[in-house]
Amino acid sequence: MNLAAAPHGFLSPTGVEIAFLLVGLVTFAAAVLTVTTRQLVHAALWLVVALGGLAVEYLLLTAEFIAWVQVLIYVGAVVVLILFGLMLTRAPIGRSPDADSGNRWAALTVAAASAGALVWVVVDAFRTTWIDLDGPAAGSTAVTGASLFQNWVLPFEALSVLLLAALVGAIVLSRRAKAARASETSPVAATPAGAAQVGTSRAGTSRTGGAR
Repeated sequence: MNLAAAPHGFLSPTGVEIAFLLVGLVTFAAAVLTVTTRQLVHAALWLVVALGGLAVEYLLLTAEFIAWVQVLIYVGAVVVLILFGLMLTRAPIGRSPDADSGNRWAALTVAAASAGALVWVVVDAFRTTWIDLDGPAAGSTAVTGASLFQNWVLPFEALSVLLLAALVGAIVLSRRAKAARASETSPVAATPAGAAQVGTSRAGTSRTGGAR
């Protein structure tokens, strides 16, 4: 019996499998911090860590093309779009008590149910499927590009339109907020009533000084 050729089990993981598990734990922790922190900018930065961890997982699964697409589209575009939206809408940088709606238990229940359903579907669908990590790269550019632009071109374009609409909406909201702040901070003397009020206050001040 050739022991070197014997398949390994769960009790004898390889270095790639150990690295996959450790990166998965880091990604999971970053995802939890993303949805639990009350600072919007910190949530966006933790999202970068979570999406970067997914890219590393793709690299460990020998899907190099999917990994770099993950970095370019999600880390380099989606997160940057979120940060630009926070800056354009002048969202608070520090702690935001308004970000907590008080429905944590309901959100936790829905999240746990969704995660359980997703894990059950994935395990049931790929129960007997194994990826040969020592073989050739599975996520080649030709295969992935053909599948993306033949079978998934409509969702791909819909996502691009959604991101464009989010950016335009952030710009519109920032312009409205800027106009509202400009009207609130405008000088009182800009209107005739304000000018009359300022003149009356000045006359009263001069009379008080003369009386003294």
